Amino acid sequence: MIDELASHLLPGVPIERVAAALGAAAGQELASGKFGSPESSSAMAVNGFGPFLESPGTLPPFPYLHDLDWPALTVDIERQMRFPWAGGRHPWLDAAVETATHLIGVESKRFEPFRDSKLAKLSSKYSSHHWDEGMEPWCAMRDRLLAEPAAFRHLDAAQLVKHGYGLVTEAKRRGKLPILLYLYAEPTEGRTISVKALADHRSEITSFAAAVAGSTVRFSACPWREWLAIFPPGLTDHADRLIARFRP
Repeated sequence: MIDELASHLLPGVPIERVAAALGAAAGQELASGKFGSPESSSAMAVNGFGPFLESPGTLPPFPYLHDLDWPALTVDIERQMRFPWAGGRHPWLDAAVETATHLIGVESKRFEPFRDSKLAKLSSKYSSHHWDEGMEPWCAMRDRLLAEPAAFRHLDAAQLVKHGYGLVTEAKRRGKLPILLYLYAEPTEGRTISVKALADHRSEITSFAAAVAGSTVRFSACPWREWLAIFPPGLTDHADRLIARFRP
């Protein structure tokens, strides 16, 4: 399995650490064979963040989050953010970055927003739990999705709400300020995606961001290419290889 995994990783990505992280995660990307798919979102995220697992201080800051206390202290892939209750499913983020004061959970998307219409599904558990006052905007979004499950066509808003709840809980445990970063691709190869679909996706991101603004969990969104474009000398080769492999 290690040899097969190696064929899907770019230079500088530590194979053993990636194998351990993917093996422990709920998605079972390796065992299922999904990691090797040409459309794999997980493979793009793993390769994007992989070189920084062992050198987190070199992780370039994300656009729109330059105000944070960089550098990063830790970088993880496939990290679970547990809710404040036992049992059930708890969210896994594609990546997690910790600075001295912040916990950034990264949800990475590639083709998913353009595959089918999203229909929100949320357990009653999210409504029955008493969330802190600062989570009111996220709770309002939760209630909107319960009333209008098809409110978003491209953006998986229900998943983001779950991530927000997981992040606020994990950040509180660690004494950090939580941020949810939506890092999305706009693929140029692999399948035909209309200009309208790309624009509608961005419009939904803007709408979601405005709805949850001012809450405990800060929401930020950025295209993959915009982040890769600001990689400094010494990391531009990695950015170029990622773009050539995944066409984000």
